[in-house]
Amino acid sequence: MNNKIQELSALEQLSGGDTLVHRLHPTVKLLATAIFIITVISFNRYALEQLIPYIFYPTLLMMLSETPYSMLFKRFMIALPFCLFAGISNIIFDKSIIPFFTIILRTYLCVMAVLLLVSVTPFSEIAGSMRRLRIPGIFVTIFEMTYRYIGVLLEEAYSMYIAYSLRSANGKGIKMRDMGSFAGQLLLRSFDRADRVYNAMKCRGYALHALPQSRQSLMLKDFIFFVLVCIFCVIFRF
Repeated sequence: MNNKIQELSALEQLSGGDTLVHRLHPTVKLLATAIFIITVISFNRYALEQLIPYIFYPTLLMMLSETPYSMLFKRFMIALPFCLFAGISNIIFDKSIIPFFTIILRTYLCVMAVLLLVSVTPFSEIAGSMRRLRIPGIFVTIFEMTYRYIGVLLEEAYSMYIAYSLRSANGKGIKMRDMGSFAGQLLLRSFDRADRVYNAMKCRGYALHALPQSRQSLMLKDFIFFVLVCIFCVIFRF
């Protein structure tokens, strides 16, 4: 559980780099990622060969941003079981193996694109770009709170588990008869901790409806990057 807490912050730590990709405007990176994902999912389930050139996009960005592939691939493996089940069901009903590999490749491309965005862009800048693009505030707030409070939930669960292990006779996991009270206490402690976190955020000037001012201005390199991504996606799509 402690390792999971560290893994959550690992990608955010990568976003503090100083490569060419890191220095791009966050809104441009967000829009480019959205266009890439929309293009990838627009292919039908038999378009396996047409999807292969899109591997070039995450591969090039990983090289330019010096993002370790192993770190991203481990996180992609979390999504792999879901696309495997979807692919297997397609084999059963479609009687063809091509949709199976298409679903896996499509999932790989979309997940890697999102992970790359998070690894080269600070989370606060991603949320700020979403607000500048006039995405409904409730979605941005849910996005922010979910991301922040997952760590809070894991920290509370970890501290409770350590306390339980120290008081347990054998110290080998949580007994089934204690699972209900453990989950209830975790929920209450998480609510209390989240309330303190939110109050601290408000004391530091956090506003749900405030439109953040970008610390970066759009430059020529940002327009070039965005145009190149659009051209790349359109050419291989049509």
